[in-house]
Amino acid sequence: MVMDAGTALAGKSVVVTGAGRGIGREVALELGQRGARVVVNDVGAAINGTGTDSTPADEVVAEIRAAGGDAVANHDSVAEWASASRIIGTAMDAFGCIDGVVNNAGILRDKFFFNMDPDDWKAVIDVHLNGSFFVSRAAAPQFRAQGSGAYVHLVSTSGLIGNLGQANYGAAKLGIAAMSKCIAMDMARYGVRSNCVSPFANSRMIGSIKAGDAEAQARLAKLQAMEPAKIAPMVAYLVSDLAAAVTGQIFAVRANEIFLMSQSRPLRSMHEATGWTVETIADRAMPAMSQNFYPLDRSQDVFTWDPV
Repeated sequence: MVMDAGTALAGKSVVVTGAGRGIGREVALELGQRGARVVVNDVGAAINGTGTDSTPADEVVAEIRAAGGDAVANHDSVAEWASASRIIGTAMDAFGCIDGVVNNAGILRDKFFFNMDPDDWKAVIDVHLNGSFFVSRAAAPQFRAQGSGAYVHLVSTSGLIGNLGQANYGAAKLGIAAMSKCIAMDMARYGVRSNCVSPFANSRMIGSIKAGDAEAQARLAKLQAMEPAKIAPMVAYLVSDLAAAVTGQIFAVRANEIFLMSQSRPLRSMHEATGWTVETIADRAMPAMSQNFYPLDRSQDVFTWDPV
């Protein structure tokens, strides 16, 4: 008999960071609907990381409870070890266990690299990369002790592929993907899984696009179909026992599409028995390898077709 999603998630204690709005909110609601007990973490900051507001997390908790689920709010920051540890502590205090961690919290401070202030670099790294490590590390002792657990880290094609004006964000997200793979390897002996999801979802940026002719309007409608709620089933699946054999992978979700993303492997090799010099590298190695060079692609240059 194949396990259903309700059985695979029922009673699990799952922390979702940045769960007050957007994708995190939809993930928390999906998990709650499927019987998981959810810690809804959100500091309620603006998109650039400034300010705090307990309302978003509290409202998601109220929505889960109103639908018959079980949830508690946490308003701690992921960006510091002590406060990130309190997020996991909230799950242990409320539910007595921790079964899953969804690292979703994030901020944006986009600027071209040559204009990027060191504070903008550090703030984004602190929330995304350090925050994902802190929350994941805080859960690790319990995962090891019980011999089970699932991490799901939200990454981005800004890191996996590249994007303009996002050196901080892209570096953090690619760092998270590398961290996830290493977690999967380190924790495999304890029955713990770690995977990444790179989401495409409707945002305020897409909402600001002004459609002109009929063709542009049709494309905008397809872009707007990338609802945050469409990301949630994949995340919930990876947390659930249905994904017991899935670890160390990177998935992308765009509207109704799921992609398994590649991971870095050698493309071509060159051998020189006597060793390379600057001149022979220029004369032989680079001309042979250049046909496989990656161009300066952005996400939209790789995903050239409309979402379906």
